[in-house]
Amino acid sequence: MKSLCTQVILAMALTIGLGSTAYATDAATPDSDTPYVLLTTNMGNITLKLYADKAPITVANFLRYVDSGHYDNTVFHRVINRFMVQGGGFDVDMVEKPTGDAIVNESKNRVHNVRGTVAMARTSDPDSASAQFFINQRSNLRLDWSPGKPGYAVFAEVVNGMDVVDFIATAKTGRALATTTQGQAPFNDVPVEPIIVNSATRVAAP
Repeated sequence: MKSLCTQVILAMALTIGLGSTAYATDAATPDSDTPYVLLTTNMGNITLKLYADKAPITVANFLRYVDSGHYDNTVFHRVINRFMVQGGGFDVDMVEKPTGDAIVNESKNRVHNVRGTVAMARTSDPDSASAQFFINQRSNLRLDWSPGKPGYAVFAEVVNGMDVVDFIATAKTGRALATTTQGQAPFNDVPVEPIIVNSATRVAAP
């Protein structure tokens, strides 16, 4: 994995305001065949519905990390109110966790980065995503794929716990030293009090 995924989402003017949650796609897959994942955090629970039909490579990759326990005791290490919350890469001591190979970017799936959706974080290399993900706290359509501009692959949506995401987004943040695979580096937008994913597990449809 190319580290420094905190640079994953380019600074940009954001679009649509918070408003009500608008999900990105109508799931063609029956609920009985649709994976759900519960993120149990120290701020509350967040349930994700995964788009296995829209982003099969990304969903399979995400579930491998879930099933291996990779996300347990990780933190949301990048939090920007009225934008997104990002996690999946660092433990509570801000040490980057080892990951598997990067995956191909499925951002051409026409699933939009709207409020409540979940997308893969990456570096400037479109095909560099591995374990880190972010939850869109507002609609960020400029993160979508468009001709000549790689986007960020949406692969899930929050179906329960968006109030928890909103609360996480208001956390006080600052600058912190992180240990990455390339050495130590200062990161911005790190919550002062750790926001911990205690566990990530598959669950039945809510």
